[in-house]
Amino acid sequence: MAQNKLSIAIVGAGMGGLAAAATLLRAGFKVSVYEQAAKFGRIGAGIQMMPNSMKVLRGIGIEDRLKKTAFAPYSHLNRVWDTGEVTRELPMPESLYNAPYFCMHRADLHDALLSAVPRDIIHLGKKLVGLEQEAGPATLSFEDGSKAVADAVVGADGVHSIVRDIIVGPDAPIHRGRIAYRAVFDASRIGRDIGNSRTKWWGIDRHIVIYYTNKQKSEIYFVTSVPEPADWLTKESWSAKGDVRELRAAYEGFHADVADVLNACPDCHKWAILEREPLPVWSNGRVVLLGDAAHPMTPYMAQGAATSIEDAAVLARCLSEVQGDDIEGAFRRYEKHRKPRTSLVQAISSANTWMKEAGGDTSWLYGYDAWTAPLDAPAANPREAWAALPKAS
Repeated sequence: MAQNKLSIAIVGAGMGGLAAAATLLRAGFKVSVYEQAAKFGRIGAGIQMMPNSMKVLRGIGIEDRLKKTAFAPYSHLNRVWDTGEVTRELPMPESLYNAPYFCMHRADLHDALLSAVPRDIIHLGKKLVGLEQEAGPATLSFEDGSKAVADAVVGADGVHSIVRDIIVGPDAPIHRGRIAYRAVFDASRIGRDIGNSRTKWWGIDRHIVIYYTNKQKSEIYFVTSVPEPADWLTKESWSAKGDVRELRAAYEGFHADVADVLNACPDCHKWAILEREPLPVWSNGRVVLLGDAAHPMTPYMAQGAATSIEDAAVLARCLSEVQGDDIEGAFRRYEKHRKPRTSLVQAISSANTWMKEAGGDTSWLYGYDAWTAPLDAPAANPREAWAALPKAS
């Protein structure tokens, strides 16, 4: 078929970029991935893969690999910060949304995605500095002086997307005065089991999410959200070191289960939580955005990587069905289907109200299947979902 001859360059080899490579290869395209980092490292952070993204990972053949090592929480558990009262619990058996719910180390997910992609199509040390397109193929220019040509380009280069800046223009991040601490460490430091759920502890103006990152429960992860002046940091950075004493002080008075985790934590990282408004468009000609480059969001719903993985499946489907050389039409179809859903998740995540209280439909989020969802209908019903959106206090 004509589309099988198309060459696609993916900028960025994170979760979204590798998922896009895997889905596009599965659809028969010629794919090359360009990553600015010189090597892949084990960044110390956990990640949650909900049923909606696990369905995509199942389709590209890595579900069984993840199942062997990942922690499968019994439930989403929401508790009051000091008393421990349960405000909502959503058990997550695989039968609920026809896919499992896993928590894991980000590096384990990244390694699994790498296993689904031939290593010879991934080019490291390729920082994009220019992107030009005319009537035909696009030309990518890299900092090392090299160039590449492709029929289409996917910008999966994250919140600091160079592709986005080139095709849409620079946009200023929004700082709402919140920062996050995170840490991954040996669970034996706590001295006891913390339970079988992923637990979110809701404070008055802050929260903390805690879970294991592997089946053996030998490693634990937490991530927080704490109010702090906007002048602390103006750049999203996952490498800035935090002061664990400040972290413990920020959660003074929280339940003993939280205190035990924080007291056992040897060190932590700290970064500013920055947001962006939904973009007006996701594509320009034969260049399209995916994942955080298109719809960066706060981590409060654990849907940043998940929605980028969904994007990958839908983009591959749209390109597979393209008639003739209508790549631009395929990109518009992809955006029209995906944008209502991702914009809604951005908004709910920003409000930080997801599953805070009992009740409310979760099937529109976790029940979505990017492989089978009708491409010519929006991926979420904004009217119904907005009506059900709790208002932030």
